Amino acid sequence: MTLPRDYTGQACSLARSLEVIGERWTLLIVRDAFYGVRRFGEFAAHLRIPRAVLTERLTALTEAGVLRRVPGGGRREVYELTAKGVRLWPAVRGLTTWGDEHYAPGGPRRIFRHAADNAPIASDGHCTTCGTTDR
Repeated sequence: MTLPRDYTGQACSLARSLEVIGERWTLLIVRDAFYGVRRFGEFAAHLRIPRAVLTERLTALTEAGVLRRVPGGGRREVYELTAKGVRLWPAVRGLTTWGDEHYAPGGPRRIFRHAADNAPIASDGHCTTCGTTDR
């Protein structure tokens, strides 16, 4: 029996959120967008995801208003996080921290750093040097 793709009958914000970001690979695409990945080919190379799946996930994230396609120079477009997508940062960071605590016995694999001064980003999203939250 195939599982349904939605949570029909669930009057829960978490269930509705999972309809947008709960598919396999989706949060990893969002994570990579936070890391600065913009082009289709870059997502495919970083994630080693089948191109058809990547197309489906990028289309869904764009339709949901999490990503938008913008001119990227030449004839190609790039993907960027919308304000709605940026608001996913606490969830992405929280899940990463949780994974570091429970599934990374050697410590975190990735240290988040502030682009402006290269200082580590605290778990609350603030730069440990200057205190800002801009990435």
